[in-house]
Amino acid sequence: MAKPIKETPVLQGKDAENFKQNMKDAVSQKADKKTLARIKANFEKLHTIAKS
Repeated sequence: MAKPIKETPVLQGKDAENFKQNMKDAVSQKADKKTLARIKANFEKLHTIAKS
């Protein structure tokens, strides 16, 4: 039988501020061309496997 999933705790105070700042920073960052090429190649491999 599956174990029950606990509720996700609510972030408060400094933890919440850090999380919000990290999210803003992550949105503004873009992946470099090498990383994008690797992601695309992996997607193509998985897409090919899923089709068969």
